[in-house]
Amino acid sequence: MEYRKLGSSDLMVSALCLGTMTFGEQNTEVEAHAQLDLAIAHGVNFIDTAEMYPVAPRAETVHRTEAYIGSWLKHQQRDQLIVATKIAGPARGFNWIRGTPRINREHLNAAVDASLSRLQTDYIDLYQIHWPDRYVPMFGATSYDATQERDSTPIAEQLAALAELVKAGKVRHIGLSNETPWGVMEFVRCAEQLGLPKIVSIQNAYHLMNRTFESGLAEVCHHVDVGLLAYSPLAFGHLTGKYLIDPHAHGRITLYPNFGQRYNKPNVPAACREYMHIAQASGLSPATLALAYARTREFTTSVILGATTLGQLQENLDSANVQLSTEVLENIEAVHRRYPNPAP
Repeated sequence: MEYRKLGSSDLMVSALCLGTMTFGEQNTEVEAHAQLDLAIAHGVNFIDTAEMYPVAPRAETVHRTEAYIGSWLKHQQRDQLIVATKIAGPARGFNWIRGTPRINREHLNAAVDASLSRLQTDYIDLYQIHWPDRYVPMFGATSYDATQERDSTPIAEQLAALAELVKAGKVRHIGLSNETPWGVMEFVRCAEQLGLPKIVSIQNAYHLMNRTFESGLAEVCHHVDVGLLAYSPLAFGHLTGKYLIDPHAHGRITLYPNFGQRYNKPNVPAACREYMHIAQASGLSPATLALAYARTREFTTSVILGATTLGQLQENLDSANVQLSTEVLENIEAVHRRYPNPAP
């Protein structure tokens, strides 16, 4: 397993990170612990979760994922692991989380204390804002609409509240998720101007069918030393090819159709088919091709894996040392030119 420095922090994280949003919905506590054990045995030292997990989010299951991790974490050597979690923002409602979550001092304090309790730890290595407090287009929306702007907590206030958590020792480093180039730059600007903690990471979708990070965000993150934590590297299972073989195959897309809307677009099947052909011609599984591609981009710090079975997780972990040939990369670029970002 390769380890990489996360942005401007002192954290050295594994190039593959264990994502956990299935814990408590598709996976039992016993299965969650088995996944954690397998990942750690393969050199993963980085675990990502969120207060709103599992997905699909429901009042009946909210916070279960952190609790399942906590019952495992209390038996581990804590200083050998890097644990990341996230605070939910207001964009998606979720009135069962603090009566509708916000990113302000009151909500940050309550959210961190609750996460620490569920995770059964004294500190969080990386605390992330799951999505902005302000309006931004997300989850398949690609156009900014100024008429959708709403009241939001100023970024300087968010940073000041996060700084208090860092000073208190509850949080080591801070990061963003589902952010825009402007958002990253504004967080960095406010931190520099006010002497507050700097963000070290951004967790955004990145995969063969959504390479939108490569435009504005890649340039911004390069210049301000913010590392990408790439989520959905398999595009909710589409890049495994299983939905080409059987549109009703078992997976999150069929279990939770509302979560598949960003993939219900005209060129998704065609692009998936092309990438599957490249993988097969190279002697790789489609999943391995997709994971190796995301992992080896120069701006990627870690790729977040999500699996529901140990077999899936094992295949994903086995991609850790796969390097793609020049020919394979050229073939990928040819498909990208033909079907650019079919599932942004």
